Amino acid sequence: MGFFGRKRESVPPHPRREPRIALPLSLESLEQVFQGTVDFSKRPVQLAGDGKKILTLCYVEGMVRMERVSDYVLRPMAQDRELARLADMKDVMRQMEEGALYSLGVERRNTMDQAVGDLVAGNCLLLFPGEGEALSFNVGTEEKRGISAPENETVLKGSRDAFVEGIRTNTSLVRRHLKAPELKIREQVVGRQSLTAVDVLYIDGIANMELVEQTQAQLSRLDIDALLAAGNIEEYIAGQTSTPFPLVQYTERPDRFCGGLAEGRVGILIDGLPLGYLAPGTIGDFLRAAQDKSSNWMVATMLTALRYICLMITLTLPALYVAVVTFHQEMIPTRLALSIISAKRDVPFASVFEVLILLIAFEILQEAGLRLPQAIGQTVSIIGGLVVGTAAVEAKIVSPAVLIVVAIAGIAGYTMPSQELAGALRLWRFALALLAGAAGLFGAVMGLAALVCHLAGIESFGVSYLTPFAANEGEQVQGQAVLRQPLPKTKLRPAALRTKNKRNQG
Repeated sequence: MGFFGRKRESVPPHPRREPRIALPLSLESLEQVFQGTVDFSKRPVQLAGDGKKILTLCYVEGMVRMERVSDYVLRPMAQDRELARLADMKDVMRQMEEGALYSLGVERRNTMDQAVGDLVAGNCLLLFPGEGEALSFNVGTEEKRGISAPENETVLKGSRDAFVEGIRTNTSLVRRHLKAPELKIREQVVGRQSLTAVDVLYIDGIANMELVEQTQAQLSRLDIDALLAAGNIEEYIAGQTSTPFPLVQYTERPDRFCGGLAEGRVGILIDGLPLGYLAPGTIGDFLRAAQDKSSNWMVATMLTALRYICLMITLTLPALYVAVVTFHQEMIPTRLALSIISAKRDVPFASVFEVLILLIAFEILQEAGLRLPQAIGQTVSIIGGLVVGTAAVEAKIVSPAVLIVVAIAGIAGYTMPSQELAGALRLWRFALALLAGAAGLFGAVMGLAALVCHLAGIESFGVSYLTPFAANEGEQVQGQAVLRQPLPKTKLRPAALRTKNKRNQG
């Protein structure tokens, strides 16, 4: 029984029909499929003025470029009298398929699934009466957003092109950075309704083929209606949904994407999403910024160490404050303890509730700033900061010390290069604060131990999530967790990826 006494209904199986459209390929079948669709168009076409040979051209308005249809398909048909002299329609079809028309891409279609898929993708169909076959010409609009600088990943030293929504444009960007013929691109169609093209990219001779096959197997098992959002791919191919930590890297920078491919990772590009995914992903990867390899190795090492310190601060500082103030006051220096006691004298809430109130307010302000338009979002953040900061302290709802602790923890969280990792840390920050409020430092330490055990049990495509701090299949992975060696001395690729060619330079 479910809620309110109603019997829980069993989940019905996802219906699968093969073929999708069980109709013969003809004009009548296309009209039946696109019935009630205002953008489906058709028109008769004569071969060089021969009224006896009349074909039918079908297309979807807005998906084709009219100039291409007129110049590459209609004009040659109207001018080529050799086609009109052919008596058999099969000969006419063969001549068009072999180059009598100007279109670069032409395919013969004999099923409705292929024909309808081409029409929706931006092709035009030329139907031959009585043949049960059609020719599909690539005359798509290719309208897309222009290539611009990445918006969410700051570029200090590096290329300023970013992925767009068109998958062919994205693959061309990758080809411009990696001109090696060993770069392989495999494509699958995912989503019963969206029919989204998903490309798997890897460098032959470097990438572990087991990883490539595993990625393709994960994609082939995707049986969903629509692949439209980033979460649709991240949660399905990662294989683990019981963790808030990200298991697959994503980037909008082609140079960073190509860098991952050169290391031996497998890349994923999705039509309609201006992002590139890299698998596997480990915690060390999410703590490295894209510009680390563009900076001096000593500066990059210092910044990486700073991020690890900020990770510990944003995760543990609120819990440590609650534990020390509530249970372990003897750990606080006397003058600091007197200052905290004086500030908390008129505050009616316990320290743990003060911290939780401010953490929740911090999350609310951040969410409001993200969801509102940019101009309004900045105003809300400023006003919210004044209200939460000044007014809350003056009203004796929270103490100034708690405000400082939460502010430091929040700012430290903003140093994370990955927003998904920062979000997972915020969830565990709440849990540690609650444990510290219940059992002091013992509760906080137990929470940290549980976090380490949780991270140690996660794998991303067979690679331990704590790499290079952990061993993979009993073998200790050699690598630099924090220290970044000078690039001329980095002779080997990451050992955890088990690449075919382990050496990346002479």
